[in-house]
Amino acid sequence: MRKAYQIILTKSSEGYLVTVPDFNCNTEGKDIADALYMARDVIGAMGITLQDMGKEIPEAGTVPFKANKGDIVTYVDVDFTEYRKKVDNRKVKKTLSIPSWLNEKAEAENINFSRVLEEGLRKVLNEEG
Repeated sequence: MRKAYQIILTKSSEGYLVTVPDFNCNTEGKDIADALYMARDVIGAMGITLQDMGKEIPEAGTVPFKANKGDIVTYVDVDFTEYRKKVDNRKVKKTLSIPSWLNEKAEAENINFSRVLEEGLRKVLNEEG
């Protein structure tokens, strides 16, 4: 699910302060590129945290704001599904069955079953890792 949120960039002595009205939060970056990256990161983190709490992600443009003279008002897009994939590295336990001869051979070679399964699934699903 991709959404675009308005952000306000305010020049500061250390770079740029980023205000995200729809999430009522701030972050900062050393330059504009870093500020945009940090804005995308804070929006993504807050969005998936709200989802994990069973709450809705705010709709873009629902919170009114007023920019000051010299501020830059722009948009940052966030794909919450992709953001979650990027940061959610929880491991889940799976029970599986393989032939005993294959198990013995793999154990003799000190094969990491979890890593092999993960690599195989990534390949089959065309997912980068």
